[in-house]
Amino acid sequence: MSAACRVPKTANRSRSRRPGGRRGRLALFAAGAAVGALVLTACGSGGTSGGSGNTNFVAGSDGIATAKKADRKPLPELDGETLEGKHLNLSKAYKGKILVINVWGSWCAPCRAEAPNFVKVAADTKAKGVEFVGINTRDPERGPAIEFEKAHKITYPSLHDSTGKLLLRFPQGSMNPNFIPSTLVVDRDGKIAARSQQPLNEEKLRKMIDPVLAEK
Repeated sequence: MSAACRVPKTANRSRSRRPGGRRGRLALFAAGAAVGALVLTACGSGGTSGGSGNTNFVAGSDGIATAKKADRKPLPELDGETLEGKHLNLSKAYKGKILVINVWGSWCAPCRAEAPNFVKVAADTKAKGVEFVGINTRDPERGPAIEFEKAHKITYPSLHDSTGKLLLRFPQGSMNPNFIPSTLVVDRDGKIAARSQQPLNEEKLRKMIDPVLAEK
């Protein structure tokens, strides 16, 4: 795993003495394994299983999961400050629009790789009534995230969610906070129609949006 995919540090390491003996070594090994598992999922590059709990999504072989109209769950109330310090309420700002929500972090290498695809597709689909918004997560400070936006020429807003609290508002089974980046497509009725828990190229991103665009 690339070092760029590691979860950013949010606390200083303890300087307590290392436990001695066999028990101490086993404890250290177990702790290391747990941290390793967290790192592997925190910058995920291909999850398809979804979050905990029941899910109405049907997973495809391409990593895109979709929900039939009758099975879709409504987008929760998501509001807060953008990286630029403006208040944004998604339900009010994008009512009646198709909304693409991308969860990302400036520390995440797959997020950097997919960013140009989102910029291009956002520009291409805006006239068709598609809006894009980001949720920036696990960036304790806004500075690196704002630099990320500038570097990739991202013009659509991102809510700043440094602790991941917004991600916990999503319906059970629709968002796994451990997979970054993740992308959701919300239909015109404000319900979650499609989900991906892996980095997206331009083709796959369009494949998520086009069926929702075609709905009447």
